[in-house]
Amino acid sequence: MNHDAAKPGKTPAADRKHGKKRRAADIAAAPPAAPTASIAVPDGVPAVEEAAPRSPYLNRELSQIAFNERVLAQAGDPSMPLLERLRYLCISCTNLDEFFEVRVAAISHQLQFGGVTGPDGLGPATALRLVHERASQLVQAQYARWKSLVPELAAASIRILEPKDWSTPHKRWLRRFFRNEILPVLSPIGLDPAHPFPRILNKSLNIVVACEGKDAFGRNSHMAIVRAPRSLRRVIQLPPDLSGGPHDFVLLSHVLTAFVEEILPGMQVKGAWQFRVTRNSDLMVDEDEMENLAHALKDELASRGFLRAMRLEISADCPPAIVKLLLKNFELDDNAVYRVDGPVNLNRALQIHALVDRPELKFPPFRPRTLNAEADELFDAIRRNDILLHHPFDAFTPVVDLLKEAARDPDVLAIKQTLYRTGRDSVLVEHLIDASRNGKDVTVVIELRARFDEEANIRLADRLQEAGVQVVYGVVGYKTHAKMLLIVRRERTKLRRYVHLSTGNYHAGTARAYTDIGLLTADTDFGEDVHLLFQQLSGMAPTIKLQRLLQSPFTLHRALLKKIAREAKHARAGKPARIVAKMNALTEVGAIDALYEASRAGVKIDLIVRGACALRPGVPGLSDNIRVRSVVGRFLEHSRVCWFANDGEPQIWCSSADWMDRNLLRRVETCFPIIDKELAARVQAEELECYLRDDSQAWELRGDGSYAQLHPQPGEPAFAAQADLLTRLCGG
Repeated sequence: MNHDAAKPGKTPAADRKHGKKRRAADIAAAPPAAPTASIAVPDGVPAVEEAAPRSPYLNRELSQIAFNERVLAQAGDPSMPLLERLRYLCISCTNLDEFFEVRVAAISHQLQFGGVTGPDGLGPATALRLVHERASQLVQAQYARWKSLVPELAAASIRILEPKDWSTPHKRWLRRFFRNEILPVLSPIGLDPAHPFPRILNKSLNIVVACEGKDAFGRNSHMAIVRAPRSLRRVIQLPPDLSGGPHDFVLLSHVLTAFVEEILPGMQVKGAWQFRVTRNSDLMVDEDEMENLAHALKDELASRGFLRAMRLEISADCPPAIVKLLLKNFELDDNAVYRVDGPVNLNRALQIHALVDRPELKFPPFRPRTLNAEADELFDAIRRNDILLHHPFDAFTPVVDLLKEAARDPDVLAIKQTLYRTGRDSVLVEHLIDASRNGKDVTVVIELRARFDEEANIRLADRLQEAGVQVVYGVVGYKTHAKMLLIVRRERTKLRRYVHLSTGNYHAGTARAYTDIGLLTADTDFGEDVHLLFQQLSGMAPTIKLQRLLQSPFTLHRALLKKIAREAKHARAGKPARIVAKMNALTEVGAIDALYEASRAGVKIDLIVRGACALRPGVPGLSDNIRVRSVVGRFLEHSRVCWFANDGEPQIWCSSADWMDRNLLRRVETCFPIIDKELAARVQAEELECYLRDDSQAWELRGDGSYAQLHPQPGEPAFAAQADLLTRLCGG
């Protein structure tokens, strides 16, 4: 769902030299076929409308909106805890914000500067029109869900009070709160020749006020803008003794409009309406014409909040004349207006989930599995056997403990790590700093261009450098998205390398919310490969030959296509052939075409694609043998795993890369095999078999681009993959 500013890259010629077969795990049997299930389409989940139905590819943007529709559907699932349903609603709104900031911005850029028709056959103008139509339907569904959730929350003694619901004590308390806490930080701006339309920050809450009268200087004012500073709480919790309940809330937008006369004293207010603008947030840095990436990004970040507008959200009852004025100011057309019957910043209601301590209305807590080994025993444990971590069911603690132990172990000489997203106050960063202060040679590859984490990563880089850590920003033109940790340790008379590879980020928080696979190993070939990769990233190393790993942008894409073609060859020869793959997104045309060819050859293909999917499944003569499903549940599906039958010698691979152009061709990514047979069987069972059995939280993609939720056969018990894994791996 991102639009890369980096220049498109070609697969290097060195990639063609690496056709050598690689060792991989043997798996006893192929994953079973997905169950036959009855299908029903829930209300509010429309089919994908397209202008080019004959194209073999689905539109990426429309498919991404469909993912947000599936997220929103969780908010209407009565089997979900009530506060979690509110959380899903807010997540769908936040996702849609990012969609406009990145994907709609990309289409608008193509339209403005002469874009080309995508592989789906839609030109930028048509794509933009269809995106706005589909997004409008999603927004309507979001606010319909909001209106249904508010009374349900009230029935559970969690009240979100609108001005019509305020009692006299409420009004008295809120007026005092407004005067003491809100009014002092407001700076209303009357629009006149001396006060032109102010700059409106991306996604900020604003009030447009229609008024009459003259100010102290005799100036006529007809309109004013009130901007809500970010320092103000968007959700205000009322005192428990005010109305007898501990969970009564008021939204800041309602308070601002209710007391707007006090913001503009002496003026006659005719009306006040909240609005919000979503802007392009994709930083465009010309890496060929700048000397310092960090400095260039700092300059870009300063203006990010005021880039070109993509969408205007405004109160549904705002007069057309005011809407027209706002559109003119933001240089938007009518298609970009989203009139909403509710708060324009609906995603801010997520704060209620955190403020309300009601365990019975949230997902029950769980305790991830932990290794038996203590921190100082981890090196021994990894040396004996590879260790597989399946997050969030397995704790992230072993990775943290390994780095902590490495930082203080006198036998550890060097630590190298990639960081893409780490989160605030990361304990991993503290251990890297400790390691440097303890005399270890520490090198960290930080991706400064990790979208929406650029500012945090610049601060992180500065902090690490101040502690003596060697910081590398990666490769110009290629984001470093690989997840690698390398520890070099002296053991008796030789050096041994310990490696951690993962499909997910070094982020302790997301490790409890995202599904990911991590591997800890002391395998010599893995250690040598990761060592060479770090050399390549931090220096000017030539193209390298790896023993175990596949690497973007050099070998991964070509190897992937070869493995798919190999299954097609087996199918044509009458041999069993099967592909099962799980990823976040599938949009790369080369991979899709290879899958189509394999399907025509008779290969049975099951794909588990969480988000955008440009492949059309089940099309006669094209993709008869391909099935695609998406699973949306408590945890964000983030693992990238692929399994190939390989004529009785199955291979299973885990990767940091999705099957997208950017990941396979324009990023630094890794893909690693699971060598140990028992661990490979675990990945097969937990990441593939389990999800192909899901008939509760799985959605099936149809050839027209629509999704239908699966349900168990009548009389059969429901099966949810994530719930099953929680029970089996965590005991509940």
